[in-house]
Amino acid sequence: MAVKLTKNEQKLQKDRLKQYQRYLPTLLLKKQQLQMVIRQIEAEVALMRQKQKQLVEAMQVWIAVFNENTAFAEAFDLENLVKIDRIEKAVGNIAGVSIPVFKALTFFPITYDLDDYPLWVDQALESLRDVSRFDALISTLEQQVSLLGKELRTTSQRVNLFEKVKIPEAKENIRKIGIYLGDQQTAAVVRGKIAKKKLVKEA
Repeated sequence: MAVKLTKNEQKLQKDRLKQYQRYLPTLLLKKQQLQMVIRQIEAEVALMRQKQKQLVEAMQVWIAVFNENTAFAEAFDLENLVKIDRIEKAVGNIAGVSIPVFKALTFFPITYDLDDYPLWVDQALESLRDVSRFDALISTLEQQVSLLGKELRTTSQRVNLFEKVKIPEAKENIRKIGIYLGDQQTAAVVRGKIAKKKLVKEA
């Protein structure tokens, strides 16, 4: 874009440069904060997945035994006793980004006859609820990563714009205007000297 070679434009470009240089550290700090938080959440997701896997592996043996026992009708499937009611979430804020925060997972109260199930049914149902809680928590954390990742991309684009375009552009414009104004000043001095010589000669 063509730039006006004037003192007013020079001042405008200098003001813009100061603004860019003042805003850039804030953007860089925000970028670093987002990167750090995303890494922390991803590590938490990995940990939650590992805990969930261990829980499922611990459940598999006795659930397999129960499911394979033909004495129990299909209607007595343990999963029928665990029905999600709702996921409770709050709203958090990280680096100016609104994110969902997992609070609780509630279940419909379902009654059952203990005579229809093995002795470990209560423990099994609690484990199934825990697996569901892990699902809800992991899903919420992944939503956080998605939202923060989007903000990180936007922030990174702004950092690149300032570092690679706006700041170099403003510096170059200031340099061009400075050279032009310097040349104009030199030319004015030369013209003044020539005019002075003419006046001296005429006198």
